[in-house]
Order: sequence, then structure tokens, then C-alpha cells
Amino acid sequence: MIERADFLARFGGVFEHSPFIAERALDAGTVAEPLTAAGVHAALTAVFRKATPDEQMGVLRAHPDLAGKLAIAGELTEDSRREQAGAGLDRLSAEEHARFTALNSAYTQKFGFPFIIAVKGLTKDDILAAFETRIDNSAQEEFETAKTQVERIALLRLTALLPGD
Repeated sequence: MIERADFLARFGGVFEHSPFIAERALDAGTVAEPLTAAGVHAALTAVFRKATPDEQMGVLRAHPDLAGKLAIAGELTEDSRREQAGAGLDRLSAEEHARFTALNSAYTQKFGFPFIIAVKGLTKDDILAAFETRIDNSAQEEFETAKTQVERIALLRLTALLPGD
């Protein structure tokens, strides 16, 4: 039997600062034991996809800027800190940091949410290239792309939480 408090403590943050995703998946009865990354991801993703556009936007807006103010202040979630550090975003030159800051501002102003990309396996140069390409997307195209990236981040986080799957 899946214990609600344990499940929510363990998986409530898989979708950045959006525990309602895990709560709804559990309440819907779509999470089954044994818990696997694929199974939990399918349940959480189904909830995310059924969420209202406003709720989905809230999930996107809960993500931090890449190499942004929260990173500098040391206020990222542990998952976000580890992910950004793995891509070298904690070791940017002053010029690189200025470029990320300018892109973060322009992107957020255009789309209303921060640039989101699953950074695992990417370098800072890969991320900058994606940033510079995606900023030219339409609002709807980028909303869909960002949601896909959020789902990928969730899968990567679940794979780390449920190794051996």
C-alpha cells in the first residue's frame, strides 16, 4: 500500500514546486506498486497533461532561470542546483553570465515563463544554442516545448529517485 505522506514527500517536488501533480496522481489511483520511474512518470505526466493551461503555466513559472538570481543566491531546489551544476552553469565567465541574464530576461518577457530545458548531458554551449534558437519560437510552440522539457526533467528526476528501473 502506498503511504500518501511518504509518496508526496518523495515525489511531490518532481514537477518543480508543484506537489498538486503528485497529489492528483495518487488520488486518481494511477500510481501502482512496485514504484518504477516509468510508472510514476506516466501517472504524473497524465496529471500534468490534464491540468488546465493556467495550472501548466504555473508549473512552468515555478522553474528557476538558468544561471539566474536564485542560483547566485544559493536558493535553488537541490534538484535544480545539481542539474545546473552538472551542465557547468555554476561556473560561467562574466561574459557567459551576462549572456544568460540577457536571454533569461528577453525570454521571460516574451513568453511569460523562464526558459526550461532538461540540462542533463548538455553543456553550457548546448544550452545557449537552444536558448538562442527557441527564443524565436511562437508562444504556442514554446509553451508546448517547455511542457515537453518539464516532463523530461521529471523523468530524469524519477530515474534518480528510483534507480534500477
